[in-house]
Amino acid sequence: MRLLLAAAATFCLAMPADAQVEAMSDTEKLTFERVFASPSLDGPSPRQVKLSPEGRYLTLLRNRAEEKERYDLWGFDRETGEWTMLVDSKRLGSGRELSEDEKMQRERQRVGNLTGIISYQWASDGKAVLVPLDGDLYLAGLDGEITRLTDTEETELNPMLSPEGSFISFVRDRQLWVGTVGAAAAPVTPKEADTIRWGEAEFVAQEEMARLTGFWWSPDERRIVVQRTDESPVGIVTRAAIGATGTNVFEQRYPAAGTDNAIVELYVIDPDGQNRVKIDLGTETDIYIARVDWAPDGSAIYVQRQNRAQTVLDILKVDPATGASGVWFTERAARENYWINLGDDYRFLKDGSLIWWSERDGFGHLYHFKDGAWAQLTKGEWMVTRLAGVDEELGRLYFEGNADGVLERHVYALDLAKPGEWQRLTEPGYVNASVMDKKAQSLLVTRSSPLQPAQTYLADTVGNRIAWVEENALDASHPYAPYLASHVAPEYGTIAAEDGTPLHWLMIKPEMEPGKQYPVFVMHYGGPGPQMVDRAWEGTLAQAIVDKGYIWFVLDNRGSANRGVDFEQPLYRAMGGVEVRDQARGTEFLKSLPFVDPAKIAIYGWSYGGYMTLKRLQAEPGTYAAGISGAPVTKWELYDTHYTERYMGDPREVPEAYNKANAMEDATKMRDPLLLIHGMADDNVVFEHSSELIAKLQGDNVPFEMMLYPGYTHRVSGEKISPHLWNSIFSFLERHGVTPPE
Repeated sequence: MRLLLAAAATFCLAMPADAQVEAMSDTEKLTFERVFASPSLDGPSPRQVKLSPEGRYLTLLRNRAEEKERYDLWGFDRETGEWTMLVDSKRLGSGRELSEDEKMQRERQRVGNLTGIISYQWASDGKAVLVPLDGDLYLAGLDGEITRLTDTEETELNPMLSPEGSFISFVRDRQLWVGTVGAAAAPVTPKEADTIRWGEAEFVAQEEMARLTGFWWSPDERRIVVQRTDESPVGIVTRAAIGATGTNVFEQRYPAAGTDNAIVELYVIDPDGQNRVKIDLGTETDIYIARVDWAPDGSAIYVQRQNRAQTVLDILKVDPATGASGVWFTERAARENYWINLGDDYRFLKDGSLIWWSERDGFGHLYHFKDGAWAQLTKGEWMVTRLAGVDEELGRLYFEGNADGVLERHVYALDLAKPGEWQRLTEPGYVNASVMDKKAQSLLVTRSSPLQPAQTYLADTVGNRIAWVEENALDASHPYAPYLASHVAPEYGTIAAEDGTPLHWLMIKPEMEPGKQYPVFVMHYGGPGPQMVDRAWEGTLAQAIVDKGYIWFVLDNRGSANRGVDFEQPLYRAMGGVEVRDQARGTEFLKSLPFVDPAKIAIYGWSYGGYMTLKRLQAEPGTYAAGISGAPVTKWELYDTHYTERYMGDPREVPEAYNKANAMEDATKMRDPLLLIHGMADDNVVFEHSSELIAKLQGDNVPFEMMLYPGYTHRVSGEKISPHLWNSIFSFLERHGVTPPE
């Protein structure tokens, strides 16, 4: 019955737009209220799927049907085939408010909207799990016994069990604390000035380098590398978090582009804090510490040191006993006017060699560094997007990539002894992501397609599915079932950029009548990083907009990820240029289509996408029916050092590049209707970006509209606030005549 229902659902999903007229009478149209309500229309969305050290148990964070943003810890016994809720977040949690440090750290991780359990760690013996919840720590046994480890007003940040499970460590009140399960923890670093933090990653490491911790245990638990951060050189930004009934003012150390960064040092200490040895990071202090790793046998520490320009990455090999260091090898930017993209796609092996990801040949590929020599393992005009696991005993590695086309992502396997001979392990037609245990003995795959929301399954190492973890079948019981008949599959295609580069687009059409023209809702991001167009599940927000009678359109311009160095490079010191021109080509394409109303093309974006809205309205005044700009960057000098200078350089050296890229200089050129949206407690793209633009537009008598959200950060979302946001956007469009035909 399950297969029959799934097949029927697939038939409905694949129904073309012009065959939906009769079906629509038997289905419901999506509303924004339903899109953001519980249960999620995408089905269950498990997070942090992991395997226990010995591989028997599979654990994950599962959200509740009645409260989709609250997560509990569940475990699956692979021997008995039974699921058990290991930790009930509502029953165990205190519900008390988190500290400001933890709130901001969650914002860095993009999980600030989630409640309950957001992370956990397996103990090395596979018998218990460390669970942070509501600012305190718990140890949950598989037998159901739960031990509370801390009960303090202060929050324990970055909790971690040591490799053999003998110690528990965390950061509290700017110090690193270490203890055992049976004894209270104590600080192992000194209490210094308010500008000194021990054991924490600095702001730009968390926000831009995806490094969330500032301490690292040795494999044998004898030593800890700990970061000391001096924030005193960093300028203070007075950030007003404007709420509904009051304003909290924070003196935030924020390293804006062209200003001083924090000074970062590394020390090696014993678990009791004694025998502190400083690591030699070189004479230059204006650097970034990108990653820190121990050799598998604990004989050395490897530190990735990046220069401020982010064009050179030195891998230092450090003697833990003395702190002495030397350059093991150096990675340089693949082009003169390019940068180094950091990542976690590397692995130190027991034989002293290294699996390493690099863009040195123009595309992201894997290399093997052994005995001072390099061997390229993958090659071609495609990208390895993630190193999933390494089976050292068999000499076999597993990775994700787009060797089968940029719109899909698959899991592949490769023998180290046979470079260039990889095998695809996942089914065509999907975008896949994977997780493996430390020894790469089992594979967890999460996949989705335009017709299937995310599914997760357990597979063997040749890709054969063993069991569903979350099948998420689109059958009659699925939350999305009432809306299946109106679901429209995306269409895909390419257009040529000005230099002939193919640009991929995605389009979802509403139910259309012959001879009529329809409005277009263009969703763009435009900046470096995300790939917006692929064959993954597009989500139900797009379907709700299509149900309203709008065409949904997305284009990946040059500068976006997963197409290689030459595709990303045009953004170098030229933000707001090539990506705006590429999106303009998309507009030309849309206007050439007979079913598009050329006078009703609206553009929308958030963050970099909000910046893109402003730059597009300035570059092509009179072209668009309306523009929606959410939380936009308006002056790159206000954004942080690591992100901004990576692409734009230092504003003290290239002020002209910044002047051209900013969205303030040409603000008065905008003639099309503008809706400006911003959370008034945004600590990422601070509200000053919008307040300066507001003042300029008002001072020059340029009309616009705005919607501000008191108390909300860079992420304005929630079951009630999200519908308000999207209803406001479409009310704005309706006021300006951007509506479907009668």
